[in-house]
Amino acid sequence: MSGELLKQLALPVALFAVLFGMGLSLVPADFRRVVLKPKAKILGLGCQLLLLPAVAFVLALLFRLPGEIAVGLMILAACPGGATSNIITHLAKGDTALSVTLTAVSSVVCVFTIPWITALSMDWFLGTAADVRLPFWKTLGQLTLVTILPILCGMAVRHARPALAHRLERPANIFSLVFLALIIAAAVSREKDLAHQFAVAGPAAITLNLVMMLLGFTAGRLAGLPRPQRVTIAIETGIQNGTLALGITLGLLESARFAMPAVVYSLFMFLSGAFMIARFGRRPAHP
Repeated sequence: MSGELLKQLALPVALFAVLFGMGLSLVPADFRRVVLKPKAKILGLGCQLLLLPAVAFVLALLFRLPGEIAVGLMILAACPGGATSNIITHLAKGDTALSVTLTAVSSVVCVFTIPWITALSMDWFLGTAADVRLPFWKTLGQLTLVTILPILCGMAVRHARPALAHRLERPANIFSLVFLALIIAAAVSREKDLAHQFAVAGPAAITLNLVMMLLGFTAGRLAGLPRPQRVTIAIETGIQNGTLALGITLGLLESARFAMPAVVYSLFMFLSGAFMIARFGRRPAHP
């Protein structure tokens, strides 16, 4: 797959499929839940929107990541959860409604936070060495288009044709996973020092996934939340929308090096997600 075809066709299609599939599972009530019994929602959003980028920044420094890899890790941390985290939460007997709510709200908020975090990260880790820039307002407009629009389309189908939305939800998720695999393969196949980049980006990306799951679960325990909500916050904090991170790094920044943390993360999160399902999925759903 050529670079232009990847940028102009595969990435937009994959992003639309992922977010449209998420929209198929959403109703307006999911957003209203934020103001009803907000303790778990506020804690989950705090972990995802504040703690996650902070931990990613610390890991980038601790692992002494090269500038482009460090920026890629920060972009990944700035992304919201996705349909994958909702599915894993459901199979792990977490609070699915909470998972959907956190994904929905963070998907809206990230439209504003991703350009800001990306710009700050480039200034910090690359400085004058940066040969690419991400204009804030242009990026904000693009992210609004590629995230909010497909979600609204999915919600519209859910509202007008609930039965059709239910039938489409699984195929849309499978389609997006297949496209994600193709995008990863196409992105990394063009890199000459692939093994080295994986070796550099891998430990930090994997550590981010594991540490955030542990911190999310621990935060829920300290807040006195029941186990299903602790599991949900751990998954939502630890599993991010890798497809969106790839769309930004490959599509907007046009750099496979920026994408390496998202590539490793997108592969590893299925292993950590499988662990959560195995660990909690066979237990009763009560605390």
